[in-house]
Amino acid sequence: MTPIDFFLPELDDDQRWSTWPETAHTLDRGPQPFPAWVVQHDGAIDTELGILKTGKEADAFLLERGLPQELCTGAPGEVTLLVAKRYRDPDQVTFHRSSAYTEGRRTKDSREARAIAKGTAFGRKAAAGQWARTEFDALGRLWEAGIPVPYPVQIQGTELLMEFIGTDDERGAVAAPRLQETRPSADEAERWARHLREAVAEMARMGLVHGDLSPYNVLIDTRQTEPDPVIIDVPQVIDLIANPHGREFLERDCRTLCTWLRAHGAPESATDPEDWMP
Repeated sequence: MTPIDFFLPELDDDQRWSTWPETAHTLDRGPQPFPAWVVQHDGAIDTELGILKTGKEADAFLLERGLPQELCTGAPGEVTLLVAKRYRDPDQVTFHRSSAYTEGRRTKDSREARAIAKGTAFGRKAAAGQWARTEFDALGRLWEAGIPVPYPVQIQGTELLMEFIGTDDERGAVAAPRLQETRPSADEAERWARHLREAVAEMARMGLVHGDLSPYNVLIDTRQTEPDPVIIDVPQVIDLIANPHGREFLERDCRTLCTWLRAHGAPESATDPEDWMP
């Protein structure tokens, strides 16, 4: 019998028991070995702390996952902040991203593919699940390759839990700013350009393209002494080889970031879109 068996707190309306035990299948959890900060205790509690961002197809919430305070010892893996990205109820949104994103993407379940094409209620639900699963799987691959992305903790249905990129101190939790919200020095802009060029090139070597890479889909990790970029929002990730539009999407990603970085002080030597292409 564990200590949690002796202490079963009453949950508030904004709380639930941790869903970690419900994702026991290897494919529903992030790459192993799990980082030390991942809370794996069955008796942990998920507490909603507010919304971080709303989108057309999904909303991102701040979540605290942790053991009841009475059971905490200060060890890693007892309490952490997570981002819960929840794809919208299929009855409230139509997943209308251009089919150009998904060309060349294999769908294992032919029944789901037909339902998605027809736009049935089942098809809309399946589409939401596919976007969530695609993002979760892509984050896992990118994280394992050393590309700066949030660590994907788990997926359950249309809810994806991932690492919170930001700070948490006496001021409370503060999400890292998006690249679009920053005003870097020339040296910072050049450093960020070189980091992002390396990330884009490594993705391309893996046969992947972000497909929607812009200053709004890059965070600047304020946890670091010298904050550097972290790439987010990858549900539309594109197969560079199988997708006939793959090269076009890659060129657009490179051009978009290079234009912003050059406008904010990065030199031409670091922001030539042609140099970013593999």
